[in-house]
Amino acid sequence: MQYRDVASTGMRVSEIGFGSGDNAGLMVKGTFKQQVEAVEKALGSGVNYFDTSPDYGKGVAEINIGKVMREIGFRPYLTTKVEIMPDELDHIADAVVDSVDESLTRLGVDFVDVVQIHNPPSAQTDTTVPGWLHLGLDAYLGPDGALEGLERVRRAGKARYFGFANEDADAEAVRALLETREFHLINVWYDLLNPTAGMDKPDGLDIQHDYGRLIDRASELGVGVAVIRPLGGGVLTEHAVAGGGRHELAGGGLTRNVDAYQAMVQRARTFAFLSQRGQKLSEAAYRFILQHPGVTTVLGGFSELSHLEEAVGCSGAESLSDEDMAYLQMVWRSNCGRWTAKEQFISGL
Repeated sequence: MQYRDVASTGMRVSEIGFGSGDNAGLMVKGTFKQQVEAVEKALGSGVNYFDTSPDYGKGVAEINIGKVMREIGFRPYLTTKVEIMPDELDHIADAVVDSVDESLTRLGVDFVDVVQIHNPPSAQTDTTVPGWLHLGLDAYLGPDGALEGLERVRRAGKARYFGFANEDADAEAVRALLETREFHLINVWYDLLNPTAGMDKPDGLDIQHDYGRLIDRASELGVGVAVIRPLGGGVLTEHAVAGGGRHELAGGGLTRNVDAYQAMVQRARTFAFLSQRGQKLSEAAYRFILQHPGVTTVLGGFSELSHLEEAVGCSGAESLSDEDMAYLQMVWRSNCGRWTAKEQFISGL
């Protein structure tokens, strides 16, 4: 395993991090035995960064990570999150403090290394987006806002560093938060399906969210970048593009929405050429992300041990070849083949 620095913190974290979300489902729906085996395998492979949230299984992932930590006696770098709900907008700072206290109880620890705000940043608070409250800059930075709550948590010794998540976020709002230099490690959506967090949007690629090379600016400011959904929610795999269904432990929005899953699979099939060059499609997806020098860690989501083994095997791997990158540019410029506006909307990309 190779490691990368979160420059603004002094933390040195593994290139592959351990995600615990619903999409893969192991830390939510797996048996205790499966969870212990997976964490032991991760630790033995050098993984030292674990990411969780009270949103994953409505707190179940945090509870299970806590149980496993106590069972095998380990303490990695640990990140959890706070999701502000609409009825908390008039007392955001208090809601942050309360949420962290509840997470610490579920995890069975006195502090976490990083607390992130899970709500996507936006210029203005928006309660109309399905599934997410988008939190405006005033709600992040203003009096009784999220940052004030995070500072109270840190003063109480319950967290060391701050961050936020960027799924569906407004790129300019994210840049504004980065420029405050108050945040240390952010979660970013960056993958083959939508590479705009790490490069200029390819001509012809029609996507719903242009993340405006956020990784580059974060890196310039010494802010760590944890990449989420490296396999696009599980579709950037040979199993998925061959028509296989979701893993029995997998959850999240793609499991609930069959149309969204099929739309994502159709788009992922345009990258299948990568599995014909001495590598699996999923390995190429990890290698593509890790070749960006601004990426700190990639949060793999695991449904079984083989998924974990495949991910950790990509640490230290060579970058994609010039030929592969040239083909990728062709795929992006073609708008990933047949990719309709309806499918784009359904997928959220």
